[in-house]
Amino acid sequence: MSGLANEKIVLASNSASRKAMLEAAGVPFEARGADVDERGLEAEMEGAEPAEIAQALAAAKAAAVEADGVVLGSDSLVEVDGRRFDKPASREQAAEHLRFFSGKVMTLHSAAALAKDGQIVWVGSDFARLRVRELSEEFIEAYLDAEWPEVSYCVGVFRIEGPGVQLFESIMGDQFTVLGMPLLQVLAALREQGVLAS
Repeated sequence: MSGLANEKIVLASNSASRKAMLEAAGVPFEARGADVDERGLEAEMEGAEPAEIAQALAAAKAAAVEADGVVLGSDSLVEVDGRRFDKPASREQAAEHLRFFSGKVMTLHSAAALAKDGQIVWVGSDFARLRVRELSEEFIEAYLDAEWPEVSYCVGVFRIEGPGVQLFESIMGDQFTVLGMPLLQVLAALREQGVLAS
């Protein structure tokens, strides 16, 4: 796989799904979580579109990590009925989120950004629409018994690559976007930056 890349990139995230996407795509990287006040930035952007907020958070993460090469930041936001949702702070809040999502359409915004020397050189984003089926209390409790605390790190309270797929009736959108990063856009941007062979 080394022939596909010219240099290693730094992923400004410890997200298992984002790491898995890059590994599967043959992109060599090093993961370093970014120290960003996500809630503070969201508060500053109150009233902005969710896609803009996701892009700003991805860019902030990319810019926050010091590295010799290219830094990749990424972020996802969930919107249901005009309300924005962050990662659940507790199991009780996760259950509240799932009750609210039940029978509704979830819009998932995923964004990514590349930084060089602390300067943003590229930003991209995409969205997917996921129709949540009617969820019973019994299902929600059993689901959280199986998936908590792993889904505490997941906006939308699900891992689509795991039991989280059982939340949905239908999904419209790119699978990588649902996993948390617009991967095809990211790969194209890395080729443009000369990080990946074109």
